[in-house]
Amino acid sequence: MKVLAAPGSLKGVLPAPAAADALARGLRNGGAEAVTQPVADGGDGTLDVLERALGGKCLSATISAPLGGEVDARWLVVGETAYVESAAALGFHTVDRLDPVRATSRGLGELLLAAVSGGARELVVCLGGTVTVDGGAGMREVFPELPVPTRAVCDVSSALLDAVYVFAAQKGAEPGQLDELAERLRGLPDVPGSGAAGGLGGAFAALGAQLVPGAPFMLDTIGFDPGGYDLVVTGEGAVDATTFAGKAPGEVKRRCDEAGVRCELFSARDDFSGDSANAVSDLEEYGAGLARAL
Repeated sequence: MKVLAAPGSLKGVLPAPAAADALARGLRNGGAEAVTQPVADGGDGTLDVLERALGGKCLSATISAPLGGEVDARWLVVGETAYVESAAALGFHTVDRLDPVRATSRGLGELLLAAVSGGARELVVCLGGTVTVDGGAGMREVFPELPVPTRAVCDVSSALLDAVYVFAAQKGAEPGQLDELAERLRGLPDVPGSGAAGGLGGAFAALGAQLVPGAPFMLDTIGFDPGGYDLVVTGEGAVDATTFAGKAPGEVKRRCDEAGVRCELFSARDDFSGDSANAVSDLEEYGAGLARAL
């Protein structure tokens, strides 16, 4: 049996490439022939997936952290295209507390400026996984226009105010702060994807960037093709309704169904008994069990 290991990240536990490697080891231990192709949708961990698939060169810069201080963030250069991940500059790992009222996206603007100054002729900005809800105001202070063609890859197709009333609580917003945060987004274009990354989607739309759905774009970019495999295995930390509303594993399942290829979808939260420290061994055991059952 030829199997493709194509998981997304296990958020906060394992990046997608590490998850794919562990899953493939288990599949091989169970007797299957396994190939890895980790997937992403524009959220945190997207750069790791792009680097695995495309190669290229990673560069880094020291930029402003969302709540003060500095953080090192990297971007990927492939030819004349710079791939920039908003979560690298504004992700949960960049802060020691959550405060969406104070958090600024300025660091992303500095990272984009560094990428363009380094010679990029095209920008692909992956939006998702940020602690900010400032509608890109901080980013635009230092990066007020797009000097090169830019695509904004959105991990969700949400409307603008979903950045506040759906997602801001995950970033530490209190109920009494929501209207204040919503006011910051006033005047930004309300198009599919504009609510991504705390309204950064709307900010890029206002600047003239092309907003594209993350999972289809990413799978096309990395050359995902289930044809020729007997089984594709995908999954993420927690499979729920959002998995089929724009997440990469949901798009993998959809494309497998279209191609008539069997697809197994796992949820680490539901299918693995171990805690995060045991994620690698859990994936290996899961893969081996799947292979033996084929």
